[in-house]
Amino acid sequence: MTQETKEKAPELDENGLRQALRIAGGCTLGFTICKLMEWPYGIFFTVYPMLLLGMVPTLSKSVIRQFFGSAVFCAFVVLVLQGYLSHLPVVMTGFAFLSFCGLFFVMSNGRAFLFGALGVVSLSIQLHYSSYVDQGSSIYPLIISNITAITLTVLIALLMHLLFPDIEPRTPRTIPSKSKQSIRHEVLLCATVATLSFIVFQVLDLQDSISAQAASVLILFSLCWKAVGVASWHRAVGTLIGCNIALVSQLILYNHADILLFSVFILWLLSFIFARFHILGGGAPGIGFGVLTTFGILFGQYLGPDKTFVYSTLYRFSSVSVAIVVSLIAVYVMHIILNSFSVTRHHTYM
Repeated sequence: MTQETKEKAPELDENGLRQALRIAGGCTLGFTICKLMEWPYGIFFTVYPMLLLGMVPTLSKSVIRQFFGSAVFCAFVVLVLQGYLSHLPVVMTGFAFLSFCGLFFVMSNGRAFLFGALGVVSLSIQLHYSSYVDQGSSIYPLIISNITAITLTVLIALLMHLLFPDIEPRTPRTIPSKSKQSIRHEVLLCATVATLSFIVFQVLDLQDSISAQAASVLILFSLCWKAVGVASWHRAVGTLIGCNIALVSQLILYNHADILLFSVFILWLLSFIFARFHILGGGAPGIGFGVLTTFGILFGQYLGPDKTFVYSTLYRFSSVSVAIVVSLIAVYVMHIILNSFSVTRHHTYM
């Protein structure tokens, strides 16, 4: 009799391996160009390639249109909110809520999920940054940096797909149909929680908590209460792992942080390792994706050899943990309230 085959660890197929190479190469190239050019807001140039190459395994005209469309939409909203409505907080909050409603609507009905997802993340980050622009300063550098990062990200994605193309055609994902009540439920739930996150971070003046605000929005990508609970756990675990890895990499770079090549190599290696876990998990925003975006944000905020992210790493995990717990409570409360009405009751996908 033949010896029973032992259970093997999961391995990437050819397409998965090439996607992992695209993710690692893309975020590393964006980070490198940003640092060489000394551009501000490095978080855009490091995280956006992770989002585009990690959430979408293939690149098409529709994907590119959605990516650019999210940049234009967010630039318009930030200009209106901070340029014309910053002295009217109630009106500004209402406009932000309507903007989030539009983004979550296209995510819920599946017509332009990427546009909505990137728009939600980009809008949250830009609103956070623009709220703390010094008096008398302009918000245009922020908007220009975001548009530049998105343009560069698309070019990088095209290059990565050229260098590491898929071997076999991928099966397109099927989009489950939803009832109108479920769509209303998901839109109102997610838009309300995202707006509450915006209000809390403004009222408490949490200038250094961009990671926590981003986490409170990223867990909403699952759209409904049950899935958000799982996403929150994945996000918390991913943040913990990512923070510890960032601390270890900081210790390695401690006396060599002025050499960009070392930072680039470590970022590429970490990105490739956890891109593998992300892809093996099905490509959905899970623990691997949480790890990726965690140290992506930290590397993006690391601006020079005279700065370290040891404190930022420790603060990030504690603030993200609190943000996730509070957001979960808000999601559950909104879920109960909306399910009390037949027009906003959430149903199982048809």
